[in-house]
Amino acid sequence: MGIRHAGAPAGLLLAAGEGRRLGTPKALVEIGGVRLVDRGVRMLHEAGCTPIVVVTGAAAIDVAGAVVVHNPDWPTGMGSSLRAGLSALAADCPAVVIALVDQPRVTAAAVRRLRAAYDSGARAAVATYAGRPRNPVLIAHEYFAEAAAGASGDVGARAFLRAHPELVATVPCDDVAAPDDIDTPEDLERLSRRWSGERKAGA
Repeated sequence: MGIRHAGAPAGLLLAAGEGRRLGTPKALVEIGGVRLVDRGVRMLHEAGCTPIVVVTGAAAIDVAGAVVVHNPDWPTGMGSSLRAGLSALAADCPAVVIALVDQPRVTAAAVRRLRAAYDSGARAAVATYAGRPRNPVLIAHEYFAEAAAGASGDVGARAFLRAHPELVATVPCDDVAAPDDIDTPEDLERLSRRWSGERKAGA
């Protein structure tokens, strides 16, 4: 059964991986005392997305403010998580913003820019950094099925976006976000130091 929506784009946070190189599921990792999964949900809420769907897999996770969808096929890669998340949305959900749990420097401001592109008529939008497309990504409802069909292994929405460049608005987000991944303990240490420095600078 689809999840009801309230007219705004839904938010879909992919958080199913085991974090093999990190040594623990990424969703449960904390930066500044806050789990990455909670940071992602809060970011999507601040951007006005509703409902928020979190796709889990390797770890059982309770998440406040979100609907949790378990992906039993999570070992096959991110593609199965995208399919699970899209299939959970209501048939009349207007659009979805897809974000990854291991990119805590993606911000609500970046998502709002994607939403602005959608409101201006774009049927798909992708955040870019230094001209390169990364995350988050927005896809309009009429392309959910095609995006799901192209998701396989560790390929999520990328196959759909590459197949339809004429639909995609590229949205520069260098000044408001960054696509830094947390894949290793070194990545986590570096981002934790950055977060601590930014917090002190803003104090």
